[in-house]
Parts: sequence; C-alpha cells; structure tokens
Amino acid sequence: MKKSKKITLLFSGWLLGIVGLFFYSFTQIDLGLTLTRISFWQIIQRDFQLIGYFNRPLSTVFYLGILLVLFGFYLLILRSVQKGWLTSKQVWQLILVTAFILWLSYNAFSYDLFNYIFDAKVVTYYQQNPYQHKALDFPGDPMLGFMHWTHRLYPYGPLWLVFTVPLSFLGLQKLVPTMILFKGLAVLGYLGSCWSIDKILAKTKPKSRLIGLSVFAFSPLVVIESLVSAHNDILMMALVLFGFWFLLSRKSLFGWLMLALSAGVKFATLLLAPVFLLINFWQKQKREINWEKLWLFSFFLMVAAILAAIKRDELKPWYLLYPLPFLALMPEKKWLFWPMTGLSLGALLHYAPFLYQGNWNPPVPEIKFKLTLVFLAAGIMVYLLTLVKKKFTTD
Repeated sequence: MKKSKKITLLFSGWLLGIVGLFFYSFTQIDLGLTLTRISFWQIIQRDFQLIGYFNRPLSTVFYLGILLVLFGFYLLILRSVQKGWLTSKQVWQLILVTAFILWLSYNAFSYDLFNYIFDAKVVTYYQQNPYQHKALDFPGDPMLGFMHWTHRLYPYGPLWLVFTVPLSFLGLQKLVPTMILFKGLAVLGYLGSCWSIDKILAKTKPKSRLIGLSVFAFSPLVVIESLVSAHNDILMMALVLFGFWFLLSRKSLFGWLMLALSAGVKFATLLLAPVFLLINFWQKQKREINWEKLWLFSFFLMVAAILAAIKRDELKPWYLLYPLPFLALMPEKKWLFWPMTGLSLGALLHYAPFLYQGNWNPPVPEIKFKLTLVFLAAGIMVYLLTLVKKKFTTD
C-alpha cells in the first residue's frame, strides 16, 4: 500500500474515533438538563439520552468500541511518526481538527465543568465569595437541577476565578454559550500544552520533537479529559509548561510567573518549584543541564502529587494529566511509556462500570481498582515483551 493511502487511512481511523466520541458524548446529557428549547434539538437530545440512560449495555459497548479505536490508532500514529511517514504539518493539522471537533462536545464523563461555571456565577451573578458560599446556598438556581457536588465550597486557586469570571460575564448567564467558552479555555490549555512540548523538544531533543508531541497530543486520556471533560488541570499544566519554556529561553522572571499562575489555578504544580530552582541555579553556574533527568524528576514529582490526591480520595483519570506532559518530553523511555499507556487505558475504563450500572456504588469501586492494577500490569508486560523481542532480533 502506498504511503499516501496509509496516511489517509490513519487520519480517517483516528477521526472516526474522534467523531464517534463527539456524538457519544451527547448520550450522557443529564436528564435534568435541557441545552436548548428548540423542539428539533429536544427530539435529538432525547434519542441520544435513550441510549445513554435506558440502553446502558449498548451505551457501554459504544464507549468500549470508541476506546478501542482511539488507542489502536494512537499507537498507529506513533508508529507512523517513528517511521517518518507524517510531517509536522500533518500532525498539527490532526491536532487542530481533533481540538475543534471536541470543543463542541458535551462534557460526558464529568460534572466538574458545571461546578466551574457555578463558581464563577457566584461572583458574577450573586456577587458573593465562592470560598464562603456553595451552590446549595442558592436553592432557587436552575443549575442545581443537574449539578453534582453542590455541597462543596470553591476548592481551587484564586487565579482559576481570574480566568473564568470574565467568561461568565461573556456568557451572559446563558448556559450553552458559557459552556462553549469554558470548553474553549480547556481547548486553549490543550493546544498550549502541545505547543510548549513541541517548542521545548525543539531545543532539548530535536530528533524526538514530533514523536514527543504525538505521545501527548493523541493520548486518548489527554483528549478525553481535556477536550471532552474540560478539566482545569490541562490549563494548570499548560501554564507550567510555558514556565519551563521560558526558563529554557533564559527568561526566568516569566518562567516563575507562569509557575505562579499554574499553581494559582490548582496547587499541584507547586511541587515543581524545586525543579525551577535547580534550573535557575545551574544556569547561573553556567553548567550544562541534563534536561532528561529534570523531566524525569518532574514526572515523579507529579506522580507524588497524584499519590497525595489519592490519599484523600481515589485515582481520578484526569490526575494522569499531571505526569503525561513530562512523559512526552522523554518519549524514548519505553519503560515509562508502556506502563503509563496501560494505566491510561485502565483509568478510562473506570467509566465503563458506571455507564453500565448508572451509579458508582459497590462493586464499582472494587472494579475500578482492579482495572487500574490489571492494565498497569499489562503495560509493564508489554514493555517486557518489547525487551524480549529486541533481544531476539539483535542476537
């Protein structure tokens, strides 16, 4: 088969998964939520909800099929990049198309987007402090009909409000425009992360530039948790990656500013402050910096952030957005890539028992824990098999 046909099939397969994910997301629209009063849309919404809420086995099969397509073509894209079949322009075209399609998807797997919107609404509409007032303090608000976690106070850094309050004003207290604006912020976080990874690798490891970008940009977990669920973790990581880029460009003041902004969104990236200090110190000493060791250090600091979060809760799939950018900065480390890919698949499979049962009650927590361990072990096993294969091919 000609190379051009292979690329066409590759792009078609990936976009099939993305478009499938886009349409599937609307099967999860909350039964208490009406996106618009247009009668034509209400009929479509009801038909999608019939699958998501009243034919759960079929819904689960659709979700598992989409994951299979996305992970399969993710690995094929990485293989194609390694073989030199894809150019930087083609990779970026696919990234931009993916981001645009999923920008308008429904936040199918998380209600956090609604909490972000309401937190900003407390400021813009109710003119109150979200650190002191929770959603339940406003019992007449129509958003309470479909929100979750209405009992919690605002848990994020103050700078997340700096980013979201203007969007709340621009949305004019209309839910759909406000959702699109908030989803757009997540899209910018995703694209900003991709841009930073690309630029950092261009300076530190040019030969790995395209593969590193692809490891991050086409990771199904990154795509789902940032572009569909629109978690604010992606903006946090984009800002800290900008910080590393500025440090690499010897613009320390801007680097530290980006770290402060990142930690001001969510606090996890404060753990990266020692890495920033090391870079500053070595640059002043005019020492040669081993960037790969710094990325590895950063990777494990973000793993530590995940472990700290798990102590008070449980593993959430979007927590893996913390270390994945640093994995992308050292893509040749297969001993990290395969376990993280297995863990990513296991984490995304956490949604399957909920989609099937419609709740998170036992035995779902036990199933989720087992899925995490099984697919982490599977990732490790794949890595070991690659070592065995390499040994036999070199002997």
